[in-house]
Amino acid sequence: MLTALLSLYASSKLLGAELPGDNTIDAWNSNSLLEATAIPEHNTDNIAPVIKAKSTIAVDLKNGMLLYEQNGYDHRPIASITKLMTVTIILEENKLSDIVTVSKAATAVEGSKIWLAPGEKISVENLLYAALIPSANDAAYALAEYNSGGDIPAFVAKMNQKAEELGLHDTHFTNPIGLDDAGNYSSAYDLSILGRYAYGKSFIRKAVVVKDMQISSTNGNLTHDLKTSNELLGSYLKVLGLKTGTTDLAGQCLIAIIENSKGNDILTVVLDSPSRYNETKLLADWVFRTFNWS
Repeated sequence: MLTALLSLYASSKLLGAELPGDNTIDAWNSNSLLEATAIPEHNTDNIAPVIKAKSTIAVDLKNGMLLYEQNGYDHRPIASITKLMTVTIILEENKLSDIVTVSKAATAVEGSKIWLAPGEKISVENLLYAALIPSANDAAYALAEYNSGGDIPAFVAKMNQKAEELGLHDTHFTNPIGLDDAGNYSSAYDLSILGRYAYGKSFIRKAVVVKDMQISSTNGNLTHDLKTSNELLGSYLKVLGLKTGTTDLAGQCLIAIIENSKGNDILTVVLDSPSRYNETKLLADWVFRTFNWS
């Protein structure tokens, strides 16, 4: 009961933060969610699934109730899931219509890219799509530079300040894109909190279900094709996003929002999984068979 009450309190803090001004696409009515915080009943006859990910968690999206946990508080590298914090800060501090001039440093970052050009002018909105859909490092870096006036350490300090505000006690950031670094880590539990907070942003809810799209520079001379990095979109599960991440150190990582046939939503996290999509499916199937929302 205490866990459930704490979860409800956390929900009131997490679900109340919508985008400011012209960033809002459609408001997430947190009041209606908080009125529908039924605690699911647990069928203890169902044997827990065998998950080989190093850290795993599943929670009720609406009230944060813990449904499954395995090494959920261990510190682990999180690869591009880091971008959820980067995008969150941009949405809270910048306008979608703002125009970013891409730096040479942004185009030179390693890893996944959409191949932005030095000096290219492109909207914050388009860069956000690129950071979330194909998980483009150059787009996320360009956003961090824009927000901080080119001072990446200052932007990272904002990331850590926001982590502290959200109560992410097992999280620390050293870069805005998720490059392997011993100091860039989180836990599955903390990511469940960050995931629920980020999903409260209407732009994020809109972007993370897009499978492919094309964006362009402000003058239309440069175009970039975006294809989702989330292979669960379009599966037999009703997947509503959220964020992938993969590096040599972090392994295969995934946060997913999944809804069952009765409209009950869960958030799952798997970190360093040998098969993140299959293990997420296994976990979601088990949760929906094991818990009943009356």
